[in-house]
Amino acid sequence: MANDPAERPHKPKSKYTADRGMPGAYEGETVTRRALFTGGALAAGGLASAAFGLPALGFALGPIFERTEPESFEDVGPLADFNPQTYVPKMITIGADIGEPGKTTVYVRKHDPSRDTDHLGYPYVAISTRCAHLGCPVRYVQAAERFICPCHGGVYGFDGKVAGGPPVRPLDRFETKIQNGRVLVGPRFSVNSHLDKFHARDPSNHLDGLWKYLYPRRPTTP
Repeated sequence: MANDPAERPHKPKSKYTADRGMPGAYEGETVTRRALFTGGALAAGGLASAAFGLPALGFALGPIFERTEPESFEDVGPLADFNPQTYVPKMITIGADIGEPGKTTVYVRKHDPSRDTDHLGYPYVAISTRCAHLGCPVRYVQAAERFICPCHGGVYGFDGKVAGGPPVRPLDRFETKIQNGRVLVGPRFSVNSHLDKFHARDPSNHLDGLWKYLYPRRPTTP
């Protein structure tokens, strides 16, 4: 059984290309020119891809390690300042490190169980003035009970839902709570057409149907 191939001692593979019978091999070389050039081309391609890909990856992932959205609640006034029939404009700060540009107006009213259809559970409704189309400031018109955007004709109902024009979702809202007889306004959040709560999204980002998967959340959206 000495001639059985399975019992023959294994001969280690030579490191020289000539011993391995490779075409174009030279005595004493361990890597063929073809393999060297192929490896060099792959390495150059990898470096070029990294040069384009790494900056884009850093731009996409970098904001994850930043935090600009406020975590604290801000006092906007006593309970007596607000009622369920109309909104009261209040100024709050959403970017503490940038001065006046970090301030915004928010419309606040008391939640009305007989009129409001949301199930968010907040005692007061605090609606953002940022249009969900392109971010222009909207204003509330009490006579029509509508939020109106002067830029592109966006119209929202009393609860912030889209009533007309190009906006893709209702107006954003802010969390609210009561503390020591005062109304406090907290972080911003977005809602879909059913007034379900989502993390804050940028203007023009959909939150309904398949479109919402094309607009992932940007972590630093204030």
